[in-house]
Amino acid sequence: MAFLLVKVLSKPNGEFSSQHIHDSEAMKERGIHCVLDQDREMRHKSVHAVAEKSK
Repeated sequence: MAFLLVKVLSKPNGEFSSQHIHDSEAMKERGIHCVLDQDREMRHKSVHAVAEKSK
């Protein structure tokens, strides 16, 4: 906890950079996305092997 406190106090406004995959420039360059984004993309692109029942 002490190290975390030192890090928070040493940062301007106590803020950290985002740790999310979609905010990383290196990941964007490699074409790597968040698993939720990848799942959403695949659902829109692919044809389902089993037709879903409509309600």
